[in-house]
Amino acid sequence: MADVRQRKPVPSTPAKAEPKKSAAALAKDEDSSSFSLLDIFRVLTFVLIVSSALSYFVTGKSLAWGLERPNWTRVDVIKSWINGPVGYTDEDLKAYDGTDPEKPLLLAINGTIYDVSNGRKHYGPGGSYHFFAGADASRGFVTGCFDTDRTPDMRGVEEMFLPLDDPEIDGLFVTPRPPSLSPRPELNSRWANAGCGRRYSSKEMKIMKEQEKRKAKQKVHEALKHWVDFFGSSKKYTRVGEVKREKGWETKGPAPTLCARAQEGRSKRARPEGK
Repeated sequence: MADVRQRKPVPSTPAKAEPKKSAAALAKDEDSSSFSLLDIFRVLTFVLIVSSALSYFVTGKSLAWGLERPNWTRVDVIKSWINGPVGYTDEDLKAYDGTDPEKPLLLAINGTIYDVSNGRKHYGPGGSYHFFAGADASRGFVTGCFDTDRTPDMRGVEEMFLPLDDPEIDGLFVTPRPPSLSPRPELNSRWANAGCGRRYSSKEMKIMKEQEKRKAKQKVHEALKHWVDFFGSSKKYTRVGEVKREKGWETKGPAPTLCARAQEGRSKRARPEGK
């Protein structure tokens, strides 16, 4: 009978036990996010789309809840930053009145140049404000005389806000002459009716006119500032540079005369109370 020998079982290699993690490592694994950057991007995109759709539904027109587009996102603003500020003379500006479609449409006010190409409908040829294009028409912005005042020279503009001198009314402000000194007897009754009571002396009348002139200049400043602020804060037009002029240009040459439209808007000085 054959000798049957049993083979000894081969001992199996025990599996390596996984190293135990520390408590800190386990806490880190539990706190780690399962979201990837792509997931975060998808969520933000979804929120943005929903917000824009809801904004349009509520406001009826805006995708950003009525917020204005930031100025720095406009292409023309970015281009102006890249190109740097321009410096044109008043003569140079004439070439940018919109007649050449290859050139930007420019205007200036108070020495600052703006690109108004986005408003070509209004400032381009045939537009209702074409007279402002290609020039610094600061004077015209105040007087309203667009055909004659396409100039930055503001000398004498304050006259449009000054009362007209009128001897009959102005005489009521000044201390009347005693009737006995009148070389014209027919005026005695008018002086008597005006009364000999003191109103203004000639010196005081001069001071009053000086005050009127200061107030008139302030009105010119405010009228011009209105348009300076309009273009300066515009989200449609871009500031591109400054007008180049020689020093002291403001006082050179004869001062412009007040245009007819501005002159016609003046009125007589109001009569003093009780006169």
